[in-house]
Amino acid sequence: MRVLDQLSSPLIRRALLEAVLVGSLCGAVGVHVLLRRLPFFTLALSHATFPGVVLAGILGVSVYLGGAVAALGLVLAVATIGSTRLEASMATGVALAGAFALGVLLQTAQSSATRNLAGFLVGDILTVTAGDLAMTALFGLVVVAGLAGFHKDLVFSSFDAVGARAAGYSSSRLEILVLALVALTVVTSIRAVGTILSVALLVTPALAARQWTASIGRMMVLGAAFGAVAGVAGIAVSAQWDVAGGSAIALSATALLAVTVAIQQARNIPRRLGLS
Repeated sequence: MRVLDQLSSPLIRRALLEAVLVGSLCGAVGVHVLLRRLPFFTLALSHATFPGVVLAGILGVSVYLGGAVAALGLVLAVATIGSTRLEASMATGVALAGAFALGVLLQTAQSSATRNLAGFLVGDILTVTAGDLAMTALFGLVVVAGLAGFHKDLVFSSFDAVGARAAGYSSSRLEILVLALVALTVVTSIRAVGTILSVALLVTPALAARQWTASIGRMMVLGAAFGAVAGVAGIAVSAQWDVAGGSAIALSATALLAVTVAIQQARNIPRRLGLS
């Protein structure tokens, strides 16, 4: 098979490792995206990251740095607007259009940009370097440490915000923490799936895991596993048929969710028919 033949290539091996790291991280963090109903914010965040990534490419600095500054900037903006009792969705809605337009403007204003527009939007995982892998691992460790250190607090505040405040937890700080962790996760996925398709990895593996368990801990582990499987499958499809890696990963995650839902529906047929 063409896939097996290409495993000897360091490009494919690095792409596979990047896909596993990014997929598993997105799958775990995506559980909190679902719990707090943040898919729309995540979509806006991916757009807000775009101009930072483009500007970093133009200036010749790390796209991770540019993406992180832009993403965390949106988090602070949402927190500030929330503190003034305006709808946070206003900030995310403005970022969704405004930030993306700014990124396109910056990109098209350059006669010789370092990367093309599609590369920023949907990633170019086959160009991942050892340095990119190191940055992904570093950002991933920070996110995992945040999730592990505040797991109880985040889960409690997700299910019972009033009770969490009564118990002395700061809801606003926990909310900012979650948004920051999601922002850093989006940044880690830039090379793999770009700024746009990162939403697919942050939602679909977690949603697939939700079909199998109600335990948040197990859901995060299963979401990470589904994300890693989607990453490997996407790289295999990309190598076999020479298609875009980021798109193949996103579609693999979607297909995995569809299969999971179909299996659960099939398992429920006997119960609906009164046979169990």
